[in-house]
Amino acid sequence: MAILVTGGAGYIGSVTVELLRARAERVVILDDLARGHRAAVPADMPFYQGRVGDSELVARIAREHDLESCIHFAALADVGESVTEPARYFDNNVRQGIVFLDSLLQAGVRRMVFSSTCATYGEPQQIPISEDHPQQPTNPYGWSKLFMERIMESYDRAYGLKFVALRYFNACGATRELGEQHEPETHLMPNVLAAAQGRLSAVSVFGNDYPTPDGTPIRDYIHVADLGAAHILALRHLRAGGESERINLGNGQGYSVLEVIETARQVTGRPIELKLEPPRPGDPSRLVADAQKARTLLGWRPAYPDLAAIIQSDWNWRLRHPEGYVSERKD
Repeated sequence: MAILVTGGAGYIGSVTVELLRARAERVVILDDLARGHRAAVPADMPFYQGRVGDSELVARIAREHDLESCIHFAALADVGESVTEPARYFDNNVRQGIVFLDSLLQAGVRRMVFSSTCATYGEPQQIPISEDHPQQPTNPYGWSKLFMERIMESYDRAYGLKFVALRYFNACGATRELGEQHEPETHLMPNVLAAAQGRLSAVSVFGNDYPTPDGTPIRDYIHVADLGAAHILALRHLRAGGESERINLGNGQGYSVLEVIETARQVTGRPIELKLEPPRPGDPSRLVADAQKARTLLGWRPAYPDLAAIIQSDWNWRLRHPEGYVSERKD
């Protein structure tokens, strides 16, 4: 039997596939390659290019590979873009997500690990943020993930779909062969390191009058391999008959935009210029996780809690792959 990984050619998905493969799990990947990279997928691994809303394709995959569970990453995940193009986000993340859930149920799949987000919480009422914090997103991306959490809750009650929704804080870092590359790139750390490489003239800092010590937003950064490991532990929980859960993933330590830039200067030994821009709509001022539930319920412990070590892993990947996946994408 096999695990279907949607979005398995993307950043977090590809790293999770790498970890599953190291554990000799049978994995099948579904990705439309709109934001993912074919070169991030092992050549000998079953791969289907398509959308999760293609019910015929999902049924075909289920017939050919005897699926027993799913790890669902496939989604659009740019906060700013979701504000300007909400219809696209609700179509891709929610409408197609519902079609996908129905396809899984038809195939007899009743276990799902779901890629959710701390953006479902909105502007925090307390720090750190625990799973029982009120959920009031400030952007359509966060709403799209919250809608899917609520839909899965209904599917659990009605159809027995067991799920773990993992609410990520800020994914970053790299493994030896897999790293973060989006076009356009909106995430802070890859842009900071692109500036260190000389690929950007300066890093955009969106706002400096937030209610934080240095005026820039504070985020909880978590290594992508730690995220991948958490998905495997969540799947183990479901395979053991565990109930549906909603779980935060973060290190519990927040760093401001300026702190990330300064740490990157120290790690790379390169000058990194910054450019002040207006704040982005929908950006909360501070997001820091209370991840105690992940530790107690899943036995999860971040292996890379140090910001400098996370940045170093990403920098190492960029030095080894200065063009990223660009040269491979045409394959």
